[in-house]
Amino acid sequence: MQFKTIEYAESQGIGTITLNRPDKRNAINHDLIQDLLTCLDSAAQSSVRVLILTGAGKAFCAGMDLENLKLLTARTHEQNIKDSEAAARMFRALYDFPKPTIAAVNGAAIAGGSGLATVCDFTLAVPDAKFGYTEVRIGFVPAIVSSFLISSIGEKRARDLLLTGRIFSAEEAHKLGLVNEIVGPDELMKRARELAEQLAENSPVSLRVTKALLSGYTRERLDRQIVQAVHENAAIRQTHDFKEGISSFLEKRKPEWKR
Repeated sequence: MQFKTIEYAESQGIGTITLNRPDKRNAINHDLIQDLLTCLDSAAQSSVRVLILTGAGKAFCAGMDLENLKLLTARTHEQNIKDSEAAARMFRALYDFPKPTIAAVNGAAIAGGSGLATVCDFTLAVPDAKFGYTEVRIGFVPAIVSSFLISSIGEKRARDLLLTGRIFSAEEAHKLGLVNEIVGPDELMKRARELAEQLAENSPVSLRVTKALLSGYTRERLDRQIVQAVHENAAIRQTHDFKEGISSFLEKRKPEWKR
């Protein structure tokens, strides 16, 4: 299967998805969302026992493509709802994937990139990896990701990360419970594969049922919260702050927020 923005490989029951937009630091755009959704659907139905997600080049994923976001400022609310729903499906498809998932974070994982790392079952990261839910710094809102983050680290810690939008280290991410292990860059994919092989030794039926059970615990809450998140995600794109935040970032200047 051919993809525009990712690479996919299978070996000995382990599937590996590589986000493949290194010139854009693997930023998320429409094509990447569609590629990931298609690949996840195919891998879910395949004989693959475990899935690894990583990035090409020096970054894991820099979040939503800002050039792409700038184009969204001219779209209608209804079009933005559809775009937001697609992003929500991507995160939900990875979170609810029926087999164990491992994020091998090889570099910066920012905004939506932190979200992708958050929703995987296991997260390994290199020492120099950086994380951050930075949406508020550019007039956006971490709506969809916030629901998953609160489940992972609790409300108080999530409020800190979401409201400050600060960048934090792999070490802090490990202390917060967002990262399971910190691994040297030369060992990252080797360790991810070792973990995948360990998981693959377990009963595939038991793994599938356990994952379904865990997803079931949060399904009703996520269903409700993501509906709200999608609408907030779409609505903020019509605001001055969103348009100013994206423009100021691309123009490398300080934003001028409306009070």
